[in-house]
Amino acid sequence: MGVLTDYFRAADDAAVLAALHDAEGGPLVGGAGAVFDGVEAKGVDPDVVLGQLIAVVRRVEWAVDLVGGTPVWPTTPPPGREGPADEDDPWATGPWVMRLGRPVRDTLAELPEAGLAEVAAPWAATAEELPGADGEGLRPLVQELSGLARRARAAGEDLYCWLCL
Repeated sequence: MGVLTDYFRAADDAAVLAALHDAEGGPLVGGAGAVFDGVEAKGVDPDVVLGQLIAVVRRVEWAVDLVGGTPVWPTTPPPGREGPADEDDPWATGPWVMRLGRPVRDTLAELPEAGLAEVAAPWAATAEELPGADGEGLRPLVQELSGLARRARAAGEDLYCWLCL
């Protein structure tokens, strides 16, 4: 089973929660169009795969806490639950939304257009979670994520990740 991930920008957590309350299918789906400006990035989870991209851009070693996301939804853990979760428990079934740290947004926003190929190839080499990916194939995704981060920074917004199984 794959993980669906969408990256999007929003003013704050309250705006995300209000918009996603009624939006089935995620932040990039809506009756008249996308709920938020964002990028579909199937399989690019924030902690591992996006973290590997951030490590390549910063020229540092990857670490599980490199992205530093903050959970936005579900908002509170279930109170003292014992045994397996029921099928309607969002903590077990998702979707989940996390706000990414501003340093991640700024790292992606500062990526120069001319440097996309230099980043995409080593990212493909480290991203075992994206089988068959190569630098040329990942270059458009790097470009989209960088553009999204630039728009978020220009608007004073944060980047968010929506995940669903």
